[in-house]
Amino acid sequence: MKVVNDFSWMIGGPQGTGVDSSANLFAQACATAGLWVFGKREYHSNIKGKHSYFQVRVFDKPVHSHVDDVHLLATFEDSTARLHAHEVVKGGALIYDPTKITLDDLNLKSGIVTLPIDFNTVLRHVAEVTGEDYGKLAIMKNVIAVAASMALLRMDISHMEETLSRLFTGKKAKLVPTNMAAVKKAYEAVSGLSKETHDQFHYYLEPNKSTPKRLLINGASSTAMGKLKAGCRYQSYYPISPATDESNFFESHPEYGIAVVQCEDEIAAIDMALGAATTGVRASTATSGPGYCLMAEGLGWGGMNEVPIVLFDYQRGGPSTGLPTRQEQGDLMFSVFSGHGEYPRLVMAPADIDDHFHTAFESFNYADQFQTPVTILNDKFLTHSIQTIPPFKESGLVINRGRLATQEELEAAIAEGKGFPRFRPDPKTNMSPRPYPGQEGSPYWMTGDEHDDYGHITENPETRMKMHEKRMKKYSLMLEQIPLDKQFKLVGDANADITLICWGSTYGVLIDAVEPLKAKGIKINILNYRMLHPFPIATEAILKKAKKLVVVESNLGTQLGHLIRMGTGIFISTQILKYTGRPMSLNEIVASVEKIHKKEVKPEVDPLTGTSIEKVVLTYGL
Repeated sequence: MKVVNDFSWMIGGPQGTGVDSSANLFAQACATAGLWVFGKREYHSNIKGKHSYFQVRVFDKPVHSHVDDVHLLATFEDSTARLHAHEVVKGGALIYDPTKITLDDLNLKSGIVTLPIDFNTVLRHVAEVTGEDYGKLAIMKNVIAVAASMALLRMDISHMEETLSRLFTGKKAKLVPTNMAAVKKAYEAVSGLSKETHDQFHYYLEPNKSTPKRLLINGASSTAMGKLKAGCRYQSYYPISPATDESNFFESHPEYGIAVVQCEDEIAAIDMALGAATTGVRASTATSGPGYCLMAEGLGWGGMNEVPIVLFDYQRGGPSTGLPTRQEQGDLMFSVFSGHGEYPRLVMAPADIDDHFHTAFESFNYADQFQTPVTILNDKFLTHSIQTIPPFKESGLVINRGRLATQEELEAAIAEGKGFPRFRPDPKTNMSPRPYPGQEGSPYWMTGDEHDDYGHITENPETRMKMHEKRMKKYSLMLEQIPLDKQFKLVGDANADITLICWGSTYGVLIDAVEPLKAKGIKINILNYRMLHPFPIATEAILKKAKKLVVVESNLGTQLGHLIRMGTGIFISTQILKYTGRPMSLNEIVASVEKIHKKEVKPEVDPLTGTSIEKVVLTYGL
């Protein structure tokens, strides 16, 4: 049976051998042909040597997730075939190097097309026809694997040439002819297959040139662009996976005008960002869980002094060093409750790669508007996944600097001669006027201690109550002033059988599950929390109306589930969880929801709460 534009491709190999380059080349060639792609990247927490792989899903409409099935596995070494050959479906294909791999060792399913390519022979041919040094061509094995894949999928060679011409520009343009020599030889190898062999491979890609323009981008770059749009001009960081990619993006583009400072540790990173934000610069820092822990005291200082700082936490598996390069949604509770005492903070999580841009932009406005620290919970999965998305919708994105000091207030402070009353609340808005250092009449004091209107340290109980209540009132202001569609979104059938509740990266796979579940007679809708703290109490009515609630999270403790219970008193006893360090696949979600719908999940006692729950724990994936 011919399957068109519904395809999953995988390539793998030791880290440092061009796996990522191969996947990006394949994805860009598909995007050039007008197709929609989503790519999942998996790698170990070492620099070179250990196995990594990249899976690219291609579809005829926007796609947000990966699948477990592999329709074509391409590899130029042995480990990928040994580890992933069992994932190739009947009717799929394996491209391999017969000098490295023996098919008898793989236990392949029947009906799989096998395409042997001696990669070294191809490279020797390229050396002969181009005059290039054979010893320097090994890195081109990835191009051969991609080209053979595209040929097997009946994609015209022009898509490879167009993509290579886009990748290699300027001084690197001379690499295009050499790469195309390898591409042509790979296409020849595929054209030599018999018609019978071709017919066994069921998957086709057909170009769609009518598709509108799109971006092919990952979550880290989308976030970085959102920061640029918001006017961020200072970023501090200490290198840590998976957060470093965002700062590296800025460092590779000095023309964007952001001062990027690599600090000696995360304590310095948060303190330097706080200092920059205090001067009036839009400033941020980016880190992951271990670094976030070190920043807790600095964030408390920012809360006490009402500093508009934005922290981007790229979550990974924990605790401690945990899983440095793997997926988890484990920092939600920490982001809400970290630090001693009480101070207002806003916590948000983007739902998909496009939303990374918009959430990053909004975060700076909210930090200024409410004069408080904002934490954005990204995670490893979307940080390193690639996706074709429509161009960012920038209309209506307006920078809001919040309650700034007026010229009249500055002149009044000069006349009074006491300094500027930086922390005196406006009786109408509760927010305090914020001057920029250097403005005449602007001096005030900042300290980690409780203080009066001017920042002077005090332990006066009445002043303490006034200042503490003023800061904490920001929670109610956030709930009132942040539009509901920025706090959460409900999508899907209004009369759904099951309401799936999520935050962050689990949203995408749930969106993709709507149609497959509908085909099985199961109607779902999805409640996605973008704002996680303060808790969006407006969702209580949605939760109470739902027929069946299921919380979906990439952690063991159902952290969002507990926040919902704290905010509404509603306990969600049915859960779909994954905490292997790998993201949820479309196959897993569809199978889990179907199992819940058929009431095939046996109740058990939750060891964390002692209550009866229905829990599906997902485990698939290397």
